[in-house]
Amino acid sequence: MSLEEHKASPLEKIVRMANQIATFFHSKPHEEGLAGTAEHINKFWEPRMRRHLFEVIDSGGEGLDELVIAASETIRRPDAPVTPAQAAEANADVSG
Repeated sequence: MSLEEHKASPLEKIVRMANQIATFFHSKPHEEGLAGTAEHINKFWEPRMRRHLFEVIDSGGEGLDELVIAASETIRRPDAPVTPAQAAEANADVSG
């Protein structure tokens, strides 16, 4: 980790990490990239990280890749309850 990354704020780190995910998914067809970006963040980011992501998005999304912004429509907000469909999907991932 560089000195610059060490000094970055939590929001700057979230933007960098989200953009790294989007960079990978840009190699996929657009719809698959949207779904993959949202799925990765939903599965692997803890609520605090997603809360920081939505702070950036809600304040205009400065610095975020457009794929992250578009995928945010299906990224779970940490304060939002899990829908039955999301619960079923999570359960299928665990048992499958």
